Amino acid sequence: MTAVTASAIRVEGLEKSFGEVPVLRGVDVEVARGSIFALLGANGAGKTTLVRILSTLLAPDAGTARVHRFDVVREAGDVRESISLTGQFAAVDDVLTGRENLVLVARLRHLKDPGAIADGLLARFALTDAGGRKAATYSGGMRRRLDIAMSLIGDPPIIFLDEPTTGLDPQARLDVWQTVKALAGAGTTVLLTTQYLDEAEQLADRIAILHDGRIIQNGTLEELRRLLPPAEVEYVEKQPSLEDVFLALVGKDIR
Repeated sequence: MTAVTASAIRVEGLEKSFGEVPVLRGVDVEVARGSIFALLGANGAGKTTLVRILSTLLAPDAGTARVHRFDVVREAGDVRESISLTGQFAAVDDVLTGRENLVLVARLRHLKDPGAIADGLLARFALTDAGGRKAATYSGGMRRRLDIAMSLIGDPPIIFLDEPTTGLDPQARLDVWQTVKALAGAGTTVLLTTQYLDEAEQLADRIAILHDGRIIQNGTLEELRRLLPPAEVEYVEKQPSLEDVFLALVGKDIR
């Protein structure tokens, strides 16, 4: 099996500038099928630009990128049929109920029995009880789960999640993390961009650190940890974290 067919995403020498400002300066990335790949970087590092190129929303200046074996420039239509993109803000229609949002997307994709598709996704994302309520009444975590559910209609093999937990409270973040893990467990390839180190640590099979338009490190969590000297072992009494306190007080811990 060649590297191209074994990989869900393969990027070589990708460059992109906006005017005189270079954003991507020769990015090389390879994402294995069925894995969670985290692209970690600060604001302005180029994460969203890379995702926009991979999802055919933006053309690169140089280099090549293949998604599900298709070239993002020459075979953009095939790429779009193979992916789904969830941006930083939920693309949910607040006027519609959760179920109506899902039915609408299924109809737009010309799928058979959109009602059954909607009901299945509501159950999969623990939204059945809220399916008849308007999306405007949903919490942040519920809206994000509905947004991801909408993006999965049509069973795309690859999904891009661009900073999916931005603006969410701690409990909602954990809900989304569980959803992402379940996606990969079902065989979906997930490329996740984030600026949160704990998010990459909790979710990713591999992590690439994007800085100043370049991938400066790429590996598993253990491989990245080995870049630093071993820590000195000391006895330290562990105190509860703020997250531990928060989850204890609100009475829910899905971990």
